[in-house]
Amino acid sequence: YAAFFPDTSIKRGAKPPGYIRTADEVEIIGRRGGLLSVGREGSLTGNRVDCFVLDDLYKDALEANSPLVRANCWEWYTSVVRTRMHNASRELVVFTRWHEEDLIGALAVREPVEELRAWSQLDTLPADRWLHLNFEALKTAPPTEVDPRQPGEALWERQHGAALLEAKRRLDPLQFEAMYQGRPSAREGLLYGLNFAEYDCLPHEIVRRANYTDTADTGDDYLCSLSYAVDADGVIYITDAVYSREPMEATEPLVGEMLVRSDTRQAAIESNNGGRGFARAVQALAPGVRVEWFHQSGNKEARILSNSATALHLVRFPRGWNLRWPELYAHLMTYRRKFRANRWHDAADVVTGIVEREAAGRGQKRVRGIRFL
Repeated sequence: YAAFFPDTSIKRGAKPPGYIRTADEVEIIGRRGGLLSVGREGSLTGNRVDCFVLDDLYKDALEANSPLVRANCWEWYTSVVRTRMHNASRELVVFTRWHEEDLIGALAVREPVEELRAWSQLDTLPADRWLHLNFEALKTAPPTEVDPRQPGEALWERQHGAALLEAKRRLDPLQFEAMYQGRPSAREGLLYGLNFAEYDCLPHEIVRRANYTDTADTGDDYLCSLSYAVDADGVIYITDAVYSREPMEATEPLVGEMLVRSDTRQAAIESNNGGRGFARAVQALAPGVRVEWFHQSGNKEARILSNSATALHLVRFPRGWNLRWPELYAHLMTYRRKFRANRWHDAADVVTGIVEREAAGRGQKRVRGIRFL
């Protein structure tokens, strides 16, 4: 304690029976004041506060998911906490993100927030701005000075390793994103949720085997490549996937091998952001596949949202796909209807692209792979 707080001391001595913690428990050497602890919705009447530490304002998911509890917490914060602050007051808010409309979420939509990536930001931060620091249990964001881990590394490998965390994510991706990754999603606000149908085996009559690939826009994005089969009724069965943030020299052979393995006949690759070069490389690795590239000019938000119901109706994933492709599964299951609340759009974008290509001709009659007008 003394190493972190050299100017304070903890009062020592035996605590008498019936002891109640008071403001005198911790004294600040050479300064007026002390520590005052109150519960959520507790009173601070008559106290000026220099530094607020708000820790775990919600006891559990049950409280955080209650609109009434969240509303009471916000009212207490605005009418009690903020009214006790002065020009030099500071705030530290620390807790598990159970719900996207919790106190942190409410503050983020009302006040400027800056992600803490370098320690130098502490010296240049404007007084009216928050710093946001999120230590993911499984690193997904690019390395920073504050958190130099590489994507995929666990926060505490010896105690909570990556394999254990991946197993926890498979149990409930939505809860994992909230509890371990700091990215809560309200279940009622999800675009797909747990509603994708699954299949055990492909139907006998398959009229088309194809692939849709979207290369990564930035270093933080995922390359998403889905191979699929279409039956005579136009139902789409996802058969294989590559979902990775590895550089193109690593994903090119992965996609090429998948196209051959899944018996793909035609592959469509978005030519945006280097996709044309990627398509040429994949064509060389899978010479028996007809690879085409195209420019996607449609508005991503409008495309994903307007095709979501059709995607749930037509697309099937293999049973156990949460184990085969855990990141793909997690990102689709937790994808939110509020477009800008999502960090990654890659998986939803590719599912949408497949639906657009395959559902366009559903008004035409299909007989063994040939379309008749």
